[in-house]
Amino acid sequence: MEIKSAEMALSSYSTINHHHLPAAAHSQLAPRATYRNTATVEEPAIKSHNRSSSAINIPATLSNLLHLHTKHHTNSETTTASVNNNPTLTLENFDRRTPTYSPTEDISSLCTKIHGSADWSHLLSPLHPWLRREILKYGEFSQSTYDAFDSNPFSQYGGSCLYGRHRLFEKIGLLRHGYDVTKYLYAMSHVDLPIWLERSLHAEAWSRDSNWMGYVAVSGDEESCRIGCRDIVVAWRGTVRPAEWLEDIQGKLESIESNDDSHIKVEHGFHSLYTSKGETTRYNKLSASEQVMSEIKRLVRFYQEKGEKVSITITGHSLGGALALLNAYEAASALPSVPVSVISFGAPRVGNEAFGNRLKELGVKALRMVIKQDVVPKMPGILFNEGIKMVEKVTGTLEWVYTHVGVELGLNVRTSPYLKNCIDFAGFHNLEIYLHLVDGYMSSKSGFRCGAKRDVALINKASGMLREEIGIPPCWHQTANSGLMCNSYGRWVMPNRVPEDIPSPYRDGPMVM
Repeated sequence: MEIKSAEMALSSYSTINHHHLPAAAHSQLAPRATYRNTATVEEPAIKSHNRSSSAINIPATLSNLLHLHTKHHTNSETTTASVNNNPTLTLENFDRRTPTYSPTEDISSLCTKIHGSADWSHLLSPLHPWLRREILKYGEFSQSTYDAFDSNPFSQYGGSCLYGRHRLFEKIGLLRHGYDVTKYLYAMSHVDLPIWLERSLHAEAWSRDSNWMGYVAVSGDEESCRIGCRDIVVAWRGTVRPAEWLEDIQGKLESIESNDDSHIKVEHGFHSLYTSKGETTRYNKLSASEQVMSEIKRLVRFYQEKGEKVSITITGHSLGGALALLNAYEAASALPSVPVSVISFGAPRVGNEAFGNRLKELGVKALRMVIKQDVVPKMPGILFNEGIKMVEKVTGTLEWVYTHVGVELGLNVRTSPYLKNCIDFAGFHNLEIYLHLVDGYMSSKSGFRCGAKRDVALINKASGMLREEIGIPPCWHQTANSGLMCNSYGRWVMPNRVPEDIPSPYRDGPMVM
């Protein structure tokens, strides 16, 4: 698919009443990008409703923002400073009644390209709206592994999923994506347990050695028709607290194959988490690797026998992105006829150059979302990484040097007018910040797009990165009363879960098809 122009902007969008835009704003509207055979029309979500009139008006302060967003910028830092220094940006600038997502379209004509068959060439700059929405879809699958994780150490079920797999998407609000969860995944570690692997302090804890790490899901009939294939998704959870990354990473490369002398090496801590198991455990008699691969193979076999086209998409944020690459390596090795792609957010390096080369040979396609200010993608190997190539001319290939895999989509917090101009390393790594920036991304040379629809309030769900003028409190997503409820006797207690939401190695097994 060819792209005729390089910028997407506002002049062709039907939901803005251009008669109410100031003349200066009209002059700055850039030509939109046109995609052949594409019926997609993106709508600006930033609007203001004039309470004294039925017409939609955009105040001068917001017009200045539109001017900055749609103008072709060569200096994003200067642009951002101008936007973020605007003291009049308030909640009154926005119409909170606009929908947070657009109707979905049939994207089957771009199925293979959206899954990376051509390394997403011609789809990233400018970012094709169909690809943007798919990235956000997989990002929301990743986010659900945080939203549904019971991180309360006083809970009997701390470290598990809050909901049974049949209720997960309903409770998290992801039914609209049209996928069904078929299996939950659990992991344990034989290395010294890092802090983020929360353990329940409850005397009758559901498990002392396992944690819920994600799930396998598959697209339903309607969604499969829309995207052009039966999509098997694996979503891996990342660390609970981003500041603990220095403790999580062991910084030691080891062979990923049974042959210890293999030059294909990955980070020890990630590999241990993915492959560890124990006979005395309830949930990890099989490793996370064995759990996920048995389910993927079962689903592939089931749908291929029906003559369907199948794809595997593995997603994760932070540590979840590292597990996604290990999973992709194994899936592509075991199922060479099935396309495997990875959509990751803020993921660290996982292995050495030989590992990356082997992934390429296997045909794995990886698209990495990386925020410029996020330090996690710079780890491990913050000193010894792919930038040391010039030394290898003298020393030869260095097997202990870490390298990234795949195509990078670079993001910058300074492009968003909604974010504080501050230094917040945990905030820079937050997955909701990633999804916000993807939603506003057009190209590396453009500002934040006005057609972004994702609710900005989600940014402050677990952070305080939103500008205070917008009026959203920081870290608002909290469990009421720390999970306690008042019982019929007037005593505050931890409530019992409904039977469907109680962890069970049998109930969490594969779905009968």
